[in-house]
Amino acid sequence: MLGGSPPENSQGPTLRDRLRNLVLKPLEVDKVSTDKAVSRPPSIDELEADVRSANDKERLIGLVAAPFAAAIGILVISALIVNDPPARLKNGQIDTLHVGLSLYYDLGAVILALSVLMLVAAMWRKRVYLGIVMALYGLAIFNLHYWGFGVPFILVSAWLLVRAFRLQRDLRETTEGNRSRTGVRQKADSGTPRTSSSKINGRYSSPTGAGRRSPASKAKSKQRAR
Repeated sequence: MLGGSPPENSQGPTLRDRLRNLVLKPLEVDKVSTDKAVSRPPSIDELEADVRSANDKERLIGLVAAPFAAAIGILVISALIVNDPPARLKNGQIDTLHVGLSLYYDLGAVILALSVLMLVAAMWRKRVYLGIVMALYGLAIFNLHYWGFGVPFILVSAWLLVRAFRLQRDLRETTEGNRSRTGVRQKADSGTPRTSSSKINGRYSSPTGAGRRSPASKAKSKQRAR
């Protein structure tokens, strides 16, 4: 009909409404509760658990880094052995840059041992030990002049050690804060005036000699009775 009202849109919200709802969509109740739970400061038990053992992310980093560390160590030692100059120069003199193969083998064994320790520390969730082992491994590779392989391990070890220090600091501050609040509460409780039972019941108790009569009063009462 020409003069009638336009038909209602039965196809749902328009594109403009969808974009507005997408941009200005209110937070869900579960998300709000989750944000509040995340913003809540951790308790002492949670901090002690974090200090005692590494989380899943740190453990995964150690488990992934250990095989790479072993592979990098094997490649580095192999490259050093291949590029090792001969024991003597062409003129027959001893080359001072030559290194014995036994030293390379010992160094390779140390690097592989650090890789195994890295794996064990990650499996047992020992954050501090993992950071120390990764730092030693990175410094060893760094001293062999393979900086590209050593720097990432040093950076990760620094991150782990700094995180362990911060968790220890948070635990210490939280524990001291709880102790101080407990001490203030105890002082407040001890400082409140307490009414003794004698004062409360004083108005109901009579003096000790109130019900007793003196001998003189007793004699006067006998005379009056006669």
